[in-house]
Amino acid sequence: MTSEEPKAKRAKLEEKKEQEQEHEKENETKSVGKKLSQNALFGMGNPLLDISAVVDKDFLEKYGLKPNDQILAEDKHKAMFEEIVKKFKVEYHAGGSTQNTVKVAQWMIQKPHKVATFFGCIGKDKFGEILKQKAEESHVDAHYFEQSEEPTGTCAACITGDNRSLVANLAAANCYKKDKHLDLQENWTLVEKAKVFYIAGFFLTVSLESILKVARHAAEHNKIFCLNLSAPFICQFFKDALMQVMPYVDILFGNETEAAMFAQEQGFESKDIEEIAQKTQALPKDNKKRQRIVVFTQGKDGTVMTKGGKVEMFSVLEIDQSKIVDTNGAGDAFVGGFLSELVQEKTLEECVCAGHYAANVIIRHAGCTFPEKPNFP
Repeated sequence: MTSEEPKAKRAKLEEKKEQEQEHEKENETKSVGKKLSQNALFGMGNPLLDISAVVDKDFLEKYGLKPNDQILAEDKHKAMFEEIVKKFKVEYHAGGSTQNTVKVAQWMIQKPHKVATFFGCIGKDKFGEILKQKAEESHVDAHYFEQSEEPTGTCAACITGDNRSLVANLAAANCYKKDKHLDLQENWTLVEKAKVFYIAGFFLTVSLESILKVARHAAEHNKIFCLNLSAPFICQFFKDALMQVMPYVDILFGNETEAAMFAQEQGFESKDIEEIAQKTQALPKDNKKRQRIVVFTQGKDGTVMTKGGKVEMFSVLEIDQSKIVDTNGAGDAFVGGFLSELVQEKTLEECVCAGHYAANVIIRHAGCTFPEKPNFP
């Protein structure tokens, strides 16, 4: 064998490797490049700094909290935020329902960065700086309305076993102003760039006019507008605002307790989750080009989704109870996974699978946190 032969073999191998790499790049461009652009997914909501701690029953009773609930802080809860920090081992995480969801969606997508955009209001303070830093770390394109009247909002996540009781002190998050932020041309341009919109029902308590402006834009341009029921109190006490937005909702998310309260408030006279989903789907809709899709999660009991005239049930991924660290953020993560595929124009079945995967990962960690990269097909 001449000395030239190994060289020729090496050259051939290198050429083959280059061709394979080129082929891989082409495939990536086909599956991602054409469909995913920066700012394709838009979220707007209440940016909060989560203060998570495992607490005891006495602590819940002292502040009149249910083990598994979401409420807005009242005067009687104000001292709680200081006490939880003093009494228990706490962890700080960038939070707020919508911000969590877009953060998870961006994590599932990985690249390009800044596919997800987020709008919300923070204070000019230390917690606000932490939120800005965390958004940057998660590659979300966050554009905060910063004001100095109120401090950055916080949310106490009081964990007992598999349950979590969330108490949100909105503070600055409550100060979002349509005319001072959303209406500004440089911000509205980002809305125009988006093709999928997501807002948690919690934001109905803050700026209905901002939600309606975005929802109408989506309907007029046949884009996808998604809303989450978020909590039973939204369905009950912010029913009027919720029903003003409902005609624009293309995809509605919620869990079983929210679905039950929504049904009760709407007079559906049914406790069957599949029937509730169908009746919700049939509510009046503005953009007739898209039939409303309703997605209700039920924790470990599987997810219900309306599709066409029928309802489908999807089993969740099994998990050993001992591996569950914190169910806080599971619902937000499910929607994040779902939206990460939706924005890539995947099937609804693939969207649900991605949602289940993301939720399964998040419940293994404290708060809405996750490993560096997803392991999702």
